Amino acid sequence: MTNEGTGDRRPLASRNTRWARTLARRMTALSVTPNQISQASMLMAALAGGSFWLSGSAGSVGTRVVLLILAALFCQLRLLCNLLDGMVAVEGGKGEADGPFWNEFPDRVADILIFAGIGYGIASPGLGWAAAALAVLTAYVRELGRATGNPSDFGGPMAKQHRMAVVTGAALLSIIEALWSGGSWVLTIALWIVAIGSAATVLRRAGNLIGHLKARG
Repeated sequence: MTNEGTGDRRPLASRNTRWARTLARRMTALSVTPNQISQASMLMAALAGGSFWLSGSAGSVGTRVVLLILAALFCQLRLLCNLLDGMVAVEGGKGEADGPFWNEFPDRVADILIFAGIGYGIASPGLGWAAAALAVLTAYVRELGRATGNPSDFGGPMAKQHRMAVVTGAALLSIIEALWSGGSWVLTIALWIVAIGSAATVLRRAGNLIGHLKARG
């Protein structure tokens, strides 16, 4: 099973929850556009990445804990924006002509901001940029599939929601680490998990795409 979506919409169970539908209806009733929600996701990612970065040089344990909590919160708000922009556009009927651009571009910027921010925060910028690059590459392979007339492949093991789950969990676990030892092993391991998992996702999606192309040829 390749977990392929329909069109360019990621299959999300949260889209069918009562709270998500209620929030989407309220957003639709306002003058907020789907593109503005997508743009807000970049701001949330910048705040998350900045919080991760600053947490590495925080002058006290208490400040570091607060920054890690904020980083986890902003990662989840990024995902909330990603959920609501599509719901307001499709279910709310407020889609715009340039929607496809704002549906994809902010996600790539968000991945870079978050993972690079973690990398600088733990004094391993190379690892952060590697995770960011591989995360962007997962989306590139998916969009390459769509460009060649194939279904969108949202399969993992490290799709967007999985990446955000890893870094959110790592941020919260890092609070315990900050209180216990003050190290940064949890975030370091999380970046390795994202990087390796994203590489595996790229290979899996690439294999699926090659299979589709050969079957059509």
